[in-house]
Amino acid sequence: MTTQNKTNIGLIGLAVMGENLALNMESKGWSVSVYNRTVPGVEEGIVDRFINGRAKGKNIQGFSDIVSFVQSISTPRKIMMMVRAGNAVDQLMDQLFPLLSPGDILIDGGNSNYEDTNRRVALAESKGFLFVGSGVSGGEEGALTGASIMPGGSIAAWPQIQPILQSIAAKAADGTPCCQWVGPAGSGHFVKMIHNGIEYGDMQLISEAYWVMKNLLDLKNEEMADVFASWNEGKLRSYLIEITANILRHKDKSGGYLIDKIVDAAGQKGTGKWSVINAMELGMPLGLIATAVFERNLSAQKELREKAMRQFPHTHSQPVYNKKELIQQIFSALYASKLVSYAQGFAVLQRASDSFGWNLDLSSIARMWRGGCIIRSIFLNDIAAAFEATQKPQHLLLAPYFKNEISTLLPGWKNLVAEAMREELPVPAFSSALNYFYSLTSANLPANMIQAQRDYFGAHTFERVDELRGQFYHENWTGRGGNTKSGTYNV
Repeated sequence: MTTQNKTNIGLIGLAVMGENLALNMESKGWSVSVYNRTVPGVEEGIVDRFINGRAKGKNIQGFSDIVSFVQSISTPRKIMMMVRAGNAVDQLMDQLFPLLSPGDILIDGGNSNYEDTNRRVALAESKGFLFVGSGVSGGEEGALTGASIMPGGSIAAWPQIQPILQSIAAKAADGTPCCQWVGPAGSGHFVKMIHNGIEYGDMQLISEAYWVMKNLLDLKNEEMADVFASWNEGKLRSYLIEITANILRHKDKSGGYLIDKIVDAAGQKGTGKWSVINAMELGMPLGLIATAVFERNLSAQKELREKAMRQFPHTHSQPVYNKKELIQQIFSALYASKLVSYAQGFAVLQRASDSFGWNLDLSSIARMWRGGCIIRSIFLNDIAAAFEATQKPQHLLLAPYFKNEISTLLPGWKNLVAEAMREELPVPAFSSALNYFYSLTSANLPANMIQAQRDYFGAHTFERVDELRGQFYHENWTGRGGNTKSGTYNV
């Protein structure tokens, strides 16, 4: 298909996100060219189905030939790629490079690894093009009506793509678009990766709150839905809390509650795992999100868990609880643990910013997450405010607002975790968050024993409390060793 009128932007990849983003762009007044790679016998007719279906009568032009697709876009071209992360992006770039003109812009809107984006930005710029790695969060609904968009990469591209991306982004309550420039290289995809890690944590925490209500209070689905709906009117107001209430009320065609018919084996696509791996590379604790990832792994081992349960049956004392009091304790555990999760995530972002020279604006990132994205929560305003304060906190939980919140929540939080342990009910994310909080707020930890052990078997040295920090010593623990010591370094 050829056309005399050049379009404003091109989009490659007509799966769920790509199709809805194209419709979103068109609804905001942009003309769009779309293209989808066709595998004979597998994906034939995707472009035609879209053009003759949801895009019919709209200012969207479809192409089955990539050369015609590129030629249909006004220069400097802006092409958004919504394809599977990994080799598919590199293969598509190889196809596009010979067809582009200097100054053209490629935007990767998939969940790419930020290190791949680092490489792609450098490669595109070496050929005279611009490359943007942009996280996009919000799922199908967000793509169509307004997502949270996190672009980073070639800064020269931002003035040209800003009007389009901000027009299709969600708007926060104050009207601010949930899309701002993040930083250089792969920073946009790194921020999206941490967003997804926090999402893993949030989902695990909410599932634990549901599980405690179901097993300790024996609440029915409608009762639990009422609790989550009431929480969504206050400090826990968020997208995930909102949809949890909806899920608990939902009945399938047979009339039964669908949640009770879903197998308890959770899937994942990998971005949560990447968050944990990269936090470890940066030497930062991301324990709650790691727990959420590992719990998904364990949930998938359904047959093993069923076998283990027969070997070690749980015993419940079935105490009579004060329903209102326990629900308040669950609220405290959920809210406090969510704050820990966000605090850990933002600490990793700060470390990455410092390590990679990205100069990330943490308050801007918090504001970008207020609308459109999966983890949008009312307290992101408070997080943004904390990072905008004259005295920026070393750690989010030490900011005055969150310090007061945690102090209020702590009694119920620790009581809930203790009660769940007594009743042999797993709450791994609640307890991980609580242990992190107690470790964070402990001036002394048992790491002195770890250093002693390391020095004993490997001459890895240690610092002394009665000497200046930064001076390292080795002890001949057995009397048989020498004075040779291992160098000091941290992975």
